[in-house]
Amino acid sequence: MEINLPSGEGGLKLPEFKLGPWLVPLFLVIVLLGSVGSLFFQIGPDEVGVVQRFGKYVRTTQPGLHMKLPFGIETVKHVKVTHVFKEEFGFRTVAAGVRSIFEGREGNSKNMRTSSGGDPFLDESLMLTGDLNVAIVEWIVQFRVKDPMQFAFRIRDPRETIRNMSEAVMRLVVGDRMINEVLTAGREEIQIEVEQKLQEVLDSYQAGIQILNVILQDVTPPDEVKPSFNEVNEARQEKEKLINQAWEEYNRIIPKARGEAQQVIREAEGYAVERTNKAKGDAERFILTLEAYRESPVVTKRRLYIEMTQKVLPGFQEKWFLDDAQKGILPLMNLTAAEKGRSEQ
Repeated sequence: MEINLPSGEGGLKLPEFKLGPWLVPLFLVIVLLGSVGSLFFQIGPDEVGVVQRFGKYVRTTQPGLHMKLPFGIETVKHVKVTHVFKEEFGFRTVAAGVRSIFEGREGNSKNMRTSSGGDPFLDESLMLTGDLNVAIVEWIVQFRVKDPMQFAFRIRDPRETIRNMSEAVMRLVVGDRMINEVLTAGREEIQIEVEQKLQEVLDSYQAGIQILNVILQDVTPPDEVKPSFNEVNEARQEKEKLINQAWEEYNRIIPKARGEAQQVIREAEGYAVERTNKAKGDAERFILTLEAYRESPVVTKRRLYIEMTQKVLPGFQEKWFLDDAQKGILPLMNLTAAEKGRSEQ
């Protein structure tokens, strides 16, 4: 093929191009190689492939080598399903390690301030509590993909969606609590409540995301009021210390007094039982003695006399019982022999 321009000045003659027999096979080879290159795709071990055909979801592929329709008819989105994603609020991790370096966190002053001297992430960490106090809340959200199809198509920007929802839920939960709860005892409850509410919101949007952990990293009052908060905390600690000391003294004295009171009561009850039983025994013995006396007055009288003598005079080694009719008892009592025997002993 030859193209001729008008002759004369400015005339130009283009070279002639001819289609050789090799051009069509070359074109077919290029098309074939392109189709082979777009026919296979590889899915990594920690991800799945979401396959679209003309933009419509058709299937999900597992890790390994797979085939698809070439020339852009089917496209693949790689979604990591085992990886744990992390979003940080109020700070950013610059370098993780034994001594991690953070940006925007206290303790790393060289990274923490902007050129204007302010915290670059203060807007997302500064929050208002339920008692109209201000707290700086820094936290981490860890999540993973539980439904690749929903994750790929239901939300446009998963990372930005997570960040916006997390910040909204955290402000909602912190705004329902007093400043003392946020700074001290209520941290665990806040983490659990934020995790639950955030998961509910994501499920309502069918985001295909599972929240694994919500961790409060640091909760502090603003720098301007930290001295006042420290004084209040010291006063509270002193109050708790005095209360604990008072309870310690209470627990030491009151149980002891109660034990002594119970001991006195038990002794009195035991004495009452003892006296009652003794009185009953004396009464029963008297009744038995009376019955014996009625049956044998003389024998019973003598036995009672002898028993009483043994009780009244227990220290005497010799006891003499005299008849009422006996006269002149001195010859019968060998006092000298008894005295001699006692001195020999």
